[in-house]
Amino acid sequence: MSLDTIVSPLILQAANAAAGHQQHPASALYVVATPIGNMADMSLRAIHVLSIVDAVACEDTRVSAGLLQRLGLHRPLMALHEHNEESAAPQVIERLARGERVAYVSDAGTPAISDPGARLVAAVRAAGFRVVPLPGASSVVTALSAAGDVAGGGFRFVGFVSPKAAARLQDLQHLGADPGTCVLFEAPHRIDALAAALAEALPTRRLTVCRELTKQFESIHTLDCAAFPAWLAADADHRRGEFVLVLHARGAAEAVQGGADTVSTDHLLRTLMAELPLKQAVSLAAQATGGARNGLYERALVLRQEADAAEAGDGTPAALGAAARPAPDLPPSRLPDRRGRSRR
Repeated sequence: MSLDTIVSPLILQAANAAAGHQQHPASALYVVATPIGNMADMSLRAIHVLSIVDAVACEDTRVSAGLLQRLGLHRPLMALHEHNEESAAPQVIERLARGERVAYVSDAGTPAISDPGARLVAAVRAAGFRVVPLPGASSVVTALSAAGDVAGGGFRFVGFVSPKAAARLQDLQHLGADPGTCVLFEAPHRIDALAAALAEALPTRRLTVCRELTKQFESIHTLDCAAFPAWLAADADHRRGEFVLVLHARGAAEAVQGGADTVSTDHLLRTLMAELPLKQAVSLAAQATGGARNGLYERALVLRQEADAAEAGDGTPAALGAAARPAPDLPPSRLPDRRGRSRR
């Protein structure tokens, strides 16, 4: 049952019963997470706080007005977005100085995660006022929980990489030097370009593609980066919606490039497939590398398609192309958390 099917007074009564007895200090900024798609993910504590604050600072007043209306609430709204965050922060501080409670919400998800909010929080703290965070929906954590990245232990949040082709490829090559899990955002109109760059820079890295998280047409799919462009091209619906991409940590199945005693997974698969049926080759590769059988099977299919294409062409190994070659490790580079806009 979603919030759309519940009478608003009942929601407010439940929120008050759950959080009304808790302390909600005055002269405080409440950083409130809001749903990333499914309204039923709104917490009762968040609803109660929005019902008692004196004003709501928000990324887009139209979006937040709609949210409040669906909750049966009416509060003064203050526009505070990426273009005016520094200039609008003093208005929030003035309200706090008068003893008011102010909430801050972004369009969706947790503020300051690739969305405005960090500068406001810093300004409020610098002015000596309290900041109270209310946890809730986050597309980053939601995607990580469904990725099944067994080799991961922590993660690096990257957000948007550069929209420019050369800089994008360089960003991804730098990410390839990071053996840990990385989380990226991308908009639908740039997803094809990002997929092509991932396939070129990190063909053997595992990737979980999360699309329309928590919404009706949510989809979550895991594949090698090399297979990402083909997956997008297979269905027009695959390109729709906001994307959260989990680049899996490098596991035992991935080769450490340049080691004298190391044989790449691709080379191992090709050698085994030349002598054995596909399933048996994958089974032996999984035993040898410790890699996930499903991932190795998908990679083996890609390699077999490349080999078939090479035979149909000039029949030489060179026809396999650059997409099958891992990018060289490059020095790590700190990427900015936000290079684009998203509603998270």
